[in-house]
This record gives sequence, structure tokens and C-alpha cells, in this order.
Amino acid sequence: MVLNNPYQTYQKQAVTTSKPEDLTYMLYQGLVKFIRLSKHALQNNNLEECHSNNLRAQDILSELMVTLKQGYSISDSLFSMYDYMKSRLIEANLSKNLDLLIEVEEFALELTETWSAAMKLSKTKS
Repeated sequence: MVLNNPYQTYQKQAVTTSKPEDLTYMLYQGLVKFIRLSKHALQNNNLEECHSNNLRAQDILSELMVTLKQGYSISDSLFSMYDYMKSRLIEANLSKNLDLLIEVEEFALELTETWSAAMKLSKTKS
């Protein structure tokens, strides 16, 4: 009998029981995490790990793009931002350019902080 990893079980349960706004926050956190892992791997000349983590960050951006509710100007703006970030990650992955990873990381951090502040504001108004 194979025992489940308690951390994986917790993560799966957290995702399946979370509110949409919490899931978006988790995606932003994951985006920052994988960009940082990609940067670290690139700095250590581990190109395979850099590539793998960069792809994970791109996947998160793709998920953020498809979950946007169309018909709102903010959705259009976010879509454009995510698309730009994804194209920069692709370019960084092809050229192994650390500066591009840093650029996208800064955007990802700003999105994470803004989303967190919006969630806190929403909770105080409820």
C-alpha cells in the first residue's frame, strides 16, 4: 500500500476547497515561486531546471489567462499583461536571459501584492 504524502494531500484539499479569489492568489504565489526557481537555476547554470521552472511559470500565466471573465476592461488589461509576461518568459527561456526573468518577477510580485491588498479590502467591506 502506497502512503500519500501529507503535504500533497493538504495542497490538493486546499485547492479543491478554496474560493476563486484564494485560488488566484495561490496562482500568483506559484508564479513568483517558479520564476525565482528558474532564476536560481540559471544563476547556477542548471539549464534543465531553469527550463522546467520557466515552463511551470508559463503554465500558470496560461491558466490565469483562461480564467479571466471576458467583457470587462480589467480582464482585457490583465490578459494583455499576462500575455506580455508569458512572451518575456518564453524569450528568457530561449536566450537564458536573467534580466528578463527579473522583469517578469517584478510584475508578478506587484500582481501578488495588489491581489492580496484587494482581498483584504474586500473582507473588511463584507
